[in-house]
Amino acid sequence: MKELTLDGLKDALRTAAGEAETLEDGSIDLLEVPFSDLGYDSLAVMETTAQVERMFGVELPEEETAELETPREYLEFVNARLGQSAQGQNA
Repeated sequence: MKELTLDGLKDALRTAAGEAETLEDGSIDLLEVPFSDLGYDSLAVMETTAQVERMFGVELPEEETAELETPREYLEFVNARLGQSAQGQNA
């Protein structure tokens, strides 16, 4: 099964909205830092979602991804969707 990793999410954020200095700050646990504290607003998250959709060929509901506040929440949501998509293809 395909999976979105933290590095993949960081790449998608950079592609969609540019580099934020905090993405490379090894002293913090990026998984728990809100996107807004990382320097990414809701538009950046929407653009990132479009990137992820293209990368994995999956549709992610905009209204649900807009509510995700941290990279951990985002990764868990996307990877659950990817798992559902893979199960649907194997059925």
